[in-house]
Amino acid sequence: MPAVSLPDRAFISVTGDDAEDFLQSIVTTDIKALPEGECRPGALLTPQGKILFDFLVSRTERGLLLETSAEQADPFAKRLILYRLRAKAQFTRLPESHALISWDPAGDGAKDHRFAKAGLILTRRPDDAPAADATDDYHALRLSLGVTGGAEDREVGDYFPHDLMLDKNDGLSFKKGCYVGQEVVSRIQHRSTARRRVVIVTGRSSLGEIGASLTIGERDVGTLIAVSGAQGLAVARIDKVGAALASQQQPTVGGQAVAVSLPDWSGLDWPAEAEDVQS
Repeated sequence: MPAVSLPDRAFISVTGDDAEDFLQSIVTTDIKALPEGECRPGALLTPQGKILFDFLVSRTERGLLLETSAEQADPFAKRLILYRLRAKAQFTRLPESHALISWDPAGDGAKDHRFAKAGLILTRRPDDAPAADATDDYHALRLSLGVTGGAEDREVGDYFPHDLMLDKNDGLSFKKGCYVGQEVVSRIQHRSTARRRVVIVTGRSSLGEIGASLTIGERDVGTLIAVSGAQGLAVARIDKVGAALASQQQPTVGGQAVAVSLPDWSGLDWPAEAEDVQS
């Protein structure tokens, strides 16, 4: 699987004298700390701290490049323009509609920091010449590692950045100063109230549709945000799941028994005790 072309992607070029400062002031990613040749996840939040748009961001010779889904690209660009005010920043949607994912570390794309956190080097760049049709293999790999973000998953609009591990994959900064929704996510961080997290869900057969519930007994404890056959990702209450696993209760999806695990790269463990804490 040397290269995979992902369809239905969109790329927004951000240029101008104030491009970097502008993005730094509104999104969760620390743009100033973004290295050359690397893309990192990020989000534009509502004032209440929930994800409005998520993306990957990298540097170019002229400015910055945002990769997102084709579906949300135009609304995302319109929202950026709304926030721009007098900043000298221009937003241009590129004609390319695919993301070329390469497993060649020497590739000419930007290294995907999310996968690097999980110990795998791959690069990505805009492309309009589809490569091998192996998107299912890519998503199966992504889900098996617990990699999310970058508008590659669905149904994420009701979540906080912590829920999608942005605090663990360097898509969420607590040092750079103010941005939209910053006060809320800082409160979650400093009070340690993040209990919804991405978990890897593995069944024996297809998990069904995105949006299905992860349940323990009769209680819903999470929701699937991505599915690839018998593999999926869910945003779940890890205190509830951890307590269930400790008492040998079986998690299920659609009546099917599933295994649930936290991504190794996250450094998270199941809470020792269930706590009825909402994030």
